[in-house]
Amino acid sequence: MTPKRIPIVGFIGLSLSLFLLCAETSAGADERPSSYAPVDIRDDFESLMKRMKSEKQTVMKRHLALLNERYDLSDRAAKGVTMFRGKPVQEGVRVKLPSTVTWGKLASMTPEEIKAADVFPHGFLPLPHPNHAEGGALFPITWLEAIKAQEGRDLTRFDLDLDVMAHFQPEFPPPLFLTTRPDLGDVSQGQLVTLSNYYGLFNGVLNPKQLEGLRLLVTPFPQQQFNATEDRRSEKPSSGVACFDCHVNGHTNSATHLVGDIRPQEFRHRIDTPSLRGTYVQRLFGSQRALKSVEDFTEFEQRAAYFDGDPVIAQKKGVNVLERGSQVHFMAEFQELLDFPPAPKLNVFGKLDPRKASESELRGQEVFFGKAQCAVCHIPPYYTDNLMHNLQMERFYRPRMINGMMASADGPIKTFPLRGIKESPPYLHDGRLLTLEDTVEFFNLVLELKLNEQEKSDLVAFLRAL
Repeated sequence: MTPKRIPIVGFIGLSLSLFLLCAETSAGADERPSSYAPVDIRDDFESLMKRMKSEKQTVMKRHLALLNERYDLSDRAAKGVTMFRGKPVQEGVRVKLPSTVTWGKLASMTPEEIKAADVFPHGFLPLPHPNHAEGGALFPITWLEAIKAQEGRDLTRFDLDLDVMAHFQPEFPPPLFLTTRPDLGDVSQGQLVTLSNYYGLFNGVLNPKQLEGLRLLVTPFPQQQFNATEDRRSEKPSSGVACFDCHVNGHTNSATHLVGDIRPQEFRHRIDTPSLRGTYVQRLFGSQRALKSVEDFTEFEQRAAYFDGDPVIAQKKGVNVLERGSQVHFMAEFQELLDFPPAPKLNVFGKLDPRKASESELRGQEVFFGKAQCAVCHIPPYYTDNLMHNLQMERFYRPRMINGMMASADGPIKTFPLRGIKESPPYLHDGRLLTLEDTVEFFNLVLELKLNEQEKSDLVAFLRAL
């Protein structure tokens, strides 16, 4: 008799968890993994939603306990340091240390000693999704409220909330700058660019191809968690999400997700939404996938990333197959126009003008190009080398499960541009570093730089000027 196969979901019984197990009902049969999510959902949607809503508080409480154990989450802004439109920049090292070490003592230890003593700061470990077994796109409350008011779309998830607190997010809505019209400054005019207003803002500024590319970037299409089927995470059926729902105004709103190219589920990496500013100087796209053009990236997002790398379930939910020769080209052409914010203290070579910079910023520049070796990867004027680098973080800690995620090797990571870096918190590919001070401490330890306190402070000052 042929045994029947039944789907089994891990963790809290969520029907959409990607790491699904197929089990034989015959006695003694071993469970085996599958790369596929279930397509034919048999669970009643109302019952599923009720259960997940009831579990939400427990799931979020567990995750917030992890964040509080790792970080100082207080709202502590730097004096006189703001983003382009005035939002304060958070300051200070927020990663908490084990009680047995100081930053100085930790920096004096070898990676082997840190690993043996198990004193690698937990805030430097990979950061899990708020519910790693479930995963999926999560948006900040400020954006959710704004898009609902402006377009009537509600992308609130009934099972989870974004964990990045508002004071650690980029300013909203962010300004939008074009390489073709620097004279216009913020072309968004302080507005959230959506399907309802893009034409009025950009007609006469863009050519017809670019305008059509922008239309596609602000048009919602079905996505894994937001679609019209019963297999969704919004209370009501949804038209989906747009590229600019995460890359707000061509920048970022700190929306988070999991990369779609890793299995099983617990090995997938969280991904912080990167800014699209400076796309015109980049040659690699995606933090780890190393896509070779913005056209590849644009097409990949619609066909694969939107559906966690599962084209089988994408077909059911309504994948939007873009036409490469026109639609993808038009979208890419617009993305290539997105510029970095102005940096009035930099000269044409991307370095500080001594007449405009402070002494601390100038000292920080010396550290950046000298002792800290930042410029080995972050080359001016845009502060990227368009390569991938493996920091070999596994030198410092043993692999471990953290709230459903296996924290192991990060692998090769793209060198992100540092121009306008103070506008794009949180930092690193998964958002595990909340401030620039955290970022400096992280690289001081991981690269074994042994910077002193003055050098670290000056380096932060320089980064804020980029």
